[in-house]
Amino acid sequence: MAKESGLGWSALSVDDSGGNVCDIRNDVTSFEFATPRAVQDVTGIDKSAMERLLLLADFSITLNGVFNDEASKSHAVLKTVPSSSVARTTTITVSGQTLAPEVLYTDYSLERGDDGSLTWSAPGVLANGTVPTWS
Repeated sequence: MAKESGLGWSALSVDDSGGNVCDIRNDVTSFEFATPRAVQDVTGIDKSAMERLLLLADFSITLNGVFNDEASKSHAVLKTVPSSSVARTTTITVSGQTLAPEVLYTDYSLERGDDGSLTWSAPGVLANGTVPTWS
């Protein structure tokens, strides 16, 4: 695979609280996600270097965007974060590579900047114990 930029993402969709897939790419201005693994230190006193075991896999994401209250856009999708307790499929696709974990969004915060901008942030974490896997 060739080196690529982060321009032109093929998909960034988040299910609304009813399970409907909503493409919110146009409202998202930046995002970050991670797929870390927990590590257990199992170094015995007989070792001179660290010895570890890989443990549970995880996923976290933070979406940042611009307020848009049009139907099926970011506000319509995220406004139910504080009032619903549902996992939402979050699909990320770039260069034909897709990651689609089930995510619990833990906050939907809005910020009115001193320049008049209205932006939001939505952090989320892995919901269902399924290892996040690229396909």
